Amino acid sequence: MTTTTTTTTIIAGIAVDLNAEGFFEHPDQWTPEIAEELAKAEGIEKMSDKHWQVVKFMRQEYFAKGTGPTVRMLGKTSGVSVKELYELFPKGPAKVAARIAGIPKPKGCI
Repeated sequence: MTTTTTTTTIIAGIAVDLNAEGFFEHPDQWTPEIAEELAKAEGIEKMSDKHWQVVKFMRQEYFAKGTGPTVRMLGKTSGVSVKELYELFPKGPAKVAARIAGIPKPKGCI
């Protein structure tokens, strides 16, 4: 049996519940201001239009399908190529974008 640890953290002045890996437990707690703060924590100083395109796509896919897309799916369907994804989110596009988008870690991310 696995136990998950949830921590309530204040980001951009809002209390959010994060799991042990820093992913949102409740995606409805997310705001664009939180995304900006999380991006900075990931080393992304300013969210570009392409960053927002990916983040919005991640949220849309999560709410439609119950999980975030993989890097391959992001590259095929978000309008941003896999090469661009790695330029935008160098520490791991699907994982970092999911964290910034306020959704749980996509299946298949390690």
